Amino acid sequence: MEKFFKLKEHGTNVKTEVIAGVTTFFAMAYIIFVNPTYLAAEGTGMDFTAVMVATCLSAAIGTLLTAFIANVPFAQAPGMGLNAFFTYTLCFKMGYTWQQGLTIVLISGILFLVVTVSPLRSKIIAAIPTCLKDAISVGIGLFIAFIGLLNAGIVQCVGVEGGSGYTDMGGITKGTALLALIGLLITGVLIAHKVKAAIFIGIIATTIIGIPMGITTMPESMTMSNIGNIGLTAFHLDFGGVMSLGFLPLVTAVISFFIVDCFDTVGTLLGTAGNAGMLDKDGNLPGGDRALIADAVATCVGACLGTSTVTTFVESSTGIQEGGRTGLASVVTGLLFLLCVLLAPIAGIVPSAATAPALIIVGVYMMMGAAKINWGDFETALPCFLTISMMPFAYSISDGIGFGFISYAVIKICRGKAKEVPVLVYILSVIFIAMYILDAQI
Repeated sequence: MEKFFKLKEHGTNVKTEVIAGVTTFFAMAYIIFVNPTYLAAEGTGMDFTAVMVATCLSAAIGTLLTAFIANVPFAQAPGMGLNAFFTYTLCFKMGYTWQQGLTIVLISGILFLVVTVSPLRSKIIAAIPTCLKDAISVGIGLFIAFIGLLNAGIVQCVGVEGGSGYTDMGGITKGTALLALIGLLITGVLIAHKVKAAIFIGIIATTIIGIPMGITTMPESMTMSNIGNIGLTAFHLDFGGVMSLGFLPLVTAVISFFIVDCFDTVGTLLGTAGNAGMLDKDGNLPGGDRALIADAVATCVGACLGTSTVTTFVESSTGIQEGGRTGLASVVTGLLFLLCVLLAPIAGIVPSAATAPALIIVGVYMMMGAAKINWGDFETALPCFLTISMMPFAYSISDGIGFGFISYAVIKICRGKAKEVPVLVYILSVIFIAMYILDAQI
């Protein structure tokens, strides 16, 4: 392991990497049950157990690919937001069948793979201005803290007429929210005392406290998942039917999946690694381009198995905060997902109230990047602010990057500094604008 993962070179050891891998797994294990809830919603026709097995397998394969191809401590799984887009926009609103939807996901994955194996893979990351890289890190911090607050019920989304909604304070004096606040204080005190593995210890302690509170529930049995059900979704692709609604809807769907997957991954890699000091002198992540390849391959594999787009999870930041620096942490996370193919109930033991404090605290750490931004220069301040704010407000990393790119390019042009903007930023800004216009036509 030392020779392959270069642990000493990265300033880590086996124990630290194992703890980091387990921490990341618990922080994102919710996807095992949430993803099939979205994809197997009434009306899609997908089988819940089949999607659950596909979720575990695709997460394991994608995470292990990241470990062995890129040697970075990031984990993959079917992405939140992308699964909702698959069900509620692609299938319900646009009218594609789930078989056609999986085919569209596969096509977007192939497009992403073509881009990642071309010279564009490194140029995309290198083209992001330094100030926006810092803003991405801060934005992701707010985004994952917001996820933690929502998961815990400390804040909640309140629906109103017209399909919109707003956030409000949840009931914090009881139940999940109270347990999460207790866990947040425990973890915060441990970190303040510089206790090693504080986040991991906090997750375990909160889980135990949740038992007498009736929030942590032990599974009635550790029965094996019905692995054979995956045959109900695996390789049920419909290439002949993807043109059934015409060319423009197909292009819109493919580009939407591609853009979100690509820039969610780029943003997560740069933002999280930047906060942990893992970027090189040029602001790039060593092995980051290979991590993009692993992500693209995982999306293709996931589509074939029967799940929506697989992407790099921002919750990987919890393991990185625990000291994970190499692919060994990803191996641990991947193996745990593989174990859940057989024994999925083990992932449900840790409640969301126990992992929410980890996300909130990582958000605190990632706010450090805000100090690097020159807020006195409005040419920099506005694009950075839009990048940071749009991630939690739009619930999308890629939208934050899109707004940052577009505003950065427009301001520089209007200030007569068009030559300071990398050509690729212009190209990507146009692509984002085109995607927003196409999405509005759906």
